[in-house]
Amino acid sequence: MTEIFRTALPDVIRILPSRFGDHRGFFSETYSQLAYANLGIEDVFVQDNHSLSAAVGTVRGLHFQVPPHAQAKLVRCGRGAIFDVAVDIRRGSPTYGRWAGFTLSAENGAQLYIPVGFAHGFATLEPDSEIIYKCSDYYAPETEGALRWDDSDIGIAWPLTAAPVLSEKDASAPLLADFNSPCTFEG
Repeated sequence: MTEIFRTALPDVIRILPSRFGDHRGFFSETYSQLAYANLGIEDVFVQDNHSLSAAVGTVRGLHFQVPPHAQAKLVRCGRGAIFDVAVDIRRGSPTYGRWAGFTLSAENGAQLYIPVGFAHGFATLEPDSEIIYKCSDYYAPETEGALRWDDSDIGIAWPLTAAPVLSEKDASAPLLADFNSPCTFEG
């Protein structure tokens, strides 16, 4: 049976799908629209993405898309391990600017549901980590944005042991204080 865990950000959900194993390995149903709707996740996912980060300590994010192409994401790690993070960027939200982070790995099979209105990022904990995630809208570069991964106002406790491996885009992303979010809380 799939287990769900509410996080410090009430709309972000950690999911642990059931695994059935034997001497050959395991089987796990990683997504079923009906099963996830019964868990309260009613997004229709239209795109799957898969990325590989070779080096330990690679940080990607904090990324998002804004309306009209904002995306909810369902993230899992297919190989290796990552520290996966969601940050609330919905104006008017009681948790605006707060974050939640969890280790997702091939070994634990955990997933993180990140709804529309949240920035997403991760740091790799093992070499050659692969991240597989579903998106509720198509990639639309004109609506993409990023926030600084190390913004002290957000205060993410990244489990890094050395300087991160970053893209130029992520290294120079704006701070939350300089961001006028078009995402709004509809609580």
